[in-house]
Amino acid sequence: MAKYICKRILYMVVVFFIVSFFMYVLFNLIPSDPARLELESIKTTLRPDVYNQMYQDLRESMGLNDPILVRYGRWLGFLPEKSGSFNGYLQANFGYSNFFKKPCVEVISAPISTTVFMNIFATILALGITIPLGIWCAVHKGSHRDNFVQVFSIVGYSVPIYIIALVFIYIFAVILRIFPVSGIGTPGANYTGLKKFFDELYYLGLPLIVMTFASLGGMSRYVRSAMIEALSMDHIKTARAKGVKERVVIYSHAWRNALLPVVTLIIGWFLGIFSGSLLVESTFGINGMGRLYIQSLGNHDFELSLFVQMFYTVVSLVGALIMDLVYGFVDPRIRVNK
Repeated sequence: MAKYICKRILYMVVVFFIVSFFMYVLFNLIPSDPARLELESIKTTLRPDVYNQMYQDLRESMGLNDPILVRYGRWLGFLPEKSGSFNGYLQANFGYSNFFKKPCVEVISAPISTTVFMNIFATILALGITIPLGIWCAVHKGSHRDNFVQVFSIVGYSVPIYIIALVFIYIFAVILRIFPVSGIGTPGANYTGLKKFFDELYYLGLPLIVMTFASLGGMSRYVRSAMIEALSMDHIKTARAKGVKERVVIYSHAWRNALLPVVTLIIGWFLGIFSGSLLVESTFGINGMGRLYIQSLGNHDFELSLFVQMFYTVVSLVGALIMDLVYGFVDPRIRVNK
């Protein structure tokens, strides 16, 4: 197992460097000039010749005139800066946001906590509904209630999440006036402790309902399919023939076999939390990772955009390794010894 993990980590490092190179080149192909953006605020106060000289000097000091491979090496920390020091990703320098005027790590500290909280809460709610519902539908396959749930889940699975968000806003915020439309807290309030937590939870109530509702269709159908396949196995038929109680057959024998693909779904869905709520955050004006990514692209803040993209890449690579390792814990038949 240790040898397998080391090999996978080596593959992850190689993939990271390949992805980082292509992403760095791609972001540098976007028509933008960091030096010009840096001098934009003082452009009107300088004579054209002075501004042009400052602009050329700044491009030289920022290394923008160097070849793309040299700039990529400096960005990662393999090559020294103009000053002679190494100051890249390998040295824990993840870039500086020209729009927010502070390091990228400080910029994402608040958005990432909001996104993680929203998605963990929505995941718990969705699993609490879809797992029992999927098991029940599999056990009662073909019944009128099962058919109704399947039609409902297909509709929920097919409707885009932004349409669901707009419908829920109209119902719960416009007609019923239960939840606010946007934000993550009462404007001007200085709550602390539990009062602050419940205030934020109240403002996030409608987005959480939308995210949970949007995931019900796909997850319930996935659990149902896995359970139907597990219930059709020979050892399940043997257990029933021996007179084992139906509850034991369903929750002890069948559910354990159905858990492998379900766990894959859960982990894969959970590891997409940093980008999966982009539309919800944009619709409800929530300061999360997805909304921050869109804002950074719109503001031409490519250092921040690239940092967020690399963060997504690392999460995806680590998530793929975690999913493979979880297989062995869920199903003892799957063990990696080589």
